[in-house]
Amino acid sequence: MKIKIVTPHADNARAWAAALGSDDSMSFDVSLDVQPLHQVNVLVNGSRPELVVVETTTPRDLAELQRLAGAHPELEYVLVGNDLTPEFLLGAMRVGVREVLPAPASAEAVRSAVTRLAHKRAPQAATPARRGEVVGFVSCKGGSGATFVAANVAHILAAGGQRSVALIDLNLQFGDAALFVTSTPPVSSVAEVARHIQRLDSELLRSAMAQVSPGLWVLAAPEDPGLATDVKPQHVHEILALARTMFDIVVVDLGRSISAVTLDALDASDRLYVVLQLTLPFIRDGRRLRDVFRTLDYPSRKVHWVVNRHQKSGDITLEDVKRTLDVEQLLIVPNQYEVVASSVNQGVPVDRLAPGSAVARALRELAAGIAPAPAKRSGGWLGGLLRASA
Repeated sequence: MKIKIVTPHADNARAWAAALGSDDSMSFDVSLDVQPLHQVNVLVNGSRPELVVVETTTPRDLAELQRLAGAHPELEYVLVGNDLTPEFLLGAMRVGVREVLPAPASAEAVRSAVTRLAHKRAPQAATPARRGEVVGFVSCKGGSGATFVAANVAHILAAGGQRSVALIDLNLQFGDAALFVTSTPPVSSVAEVARHIQRLDSELLRSAMAQVSPGLWVLAAPEDPGLATDVKPQHVHEILALARTMFDIVVVDLGRSISAVTLDALDASDRLYVVLQLTLPFIRDGRRLRDVFRTLDYPSRKVHWVVNRHQKSGDITLEDVKRTLDVEQLLIVPNQYEVVASSVNQGVPVDRLAPGSAVARALRELAAGIAPAPAKRSGGWLGGLLRASA
């Protein structure tokens, strides 16, 4: 493996190169560039390295690393820095740095970091691929509550850590799925992952996601609506394909637009849940969506219809909707404005805030239709004794 070391300190360059040369587990071909990073014009000249060990000593160095990493996204980076603030680490992550070491870094620390990355790049023995289920939630019209349903169902499916669930917000311009399950600002976004799609792997994807509760990870939509155009269909395809291998269930909030980007996610979804309300505009758009899905040759078993904020006293009945959409079954989430508003305002899933409410029960039933709730094991010493006896 070809390694390039860039540092302004000659002593560090020699010590790190010697440590890499003495590694018995890997064979490293090391070249040195003893100068400040901001004075480096090119990383690749002549012999192309696969991994770069770089030491930054000034803010100018990080800016230069961003430029060089943008020009060479195919390279791996080990960064040694003397100003490891959260802002610095976030900037390093954004340019694709996989290992960060505080300065001064020992030769052994550098060798260990490089070896870890080298082993990850080495071909691995084939293993059966994990394939989680992708579940898409689609809104017939703005304000249907599809994001609320998707986020809360994702929380329930995680079952307190008994499953691994990803919630991915593909409502790229005005998505706010993360707000329904946490009050903590997102650490990254779909657009940020798309920007570094050449380096996409499980570590990059996981680092862009926020774990908001046991078993539940969220990849947020971009804060800036203008960044939506950075996300291309191929990016969505690769993100969802990788997420399948990392999580038991991938819940995707698709918003209400049909575009090249969302179409790829619609195709990738094993199930689609279309959310509407019992008003004429929602039902009209629901019929349009039904026609789109038929044009796409989606089987009827793939598409499920959810009536949100249901009230029995409405002018339009459930039977009216069934006839209009030509479906046999509707999933019902009742209208409980106070409970839902409290959940949304606090960023707490309704199943945790008001588990006995009618809306929480309905969401649990919806989640059980996707994946049955994991069996709860008996706790305490008596449960352990019974399990041992069995």
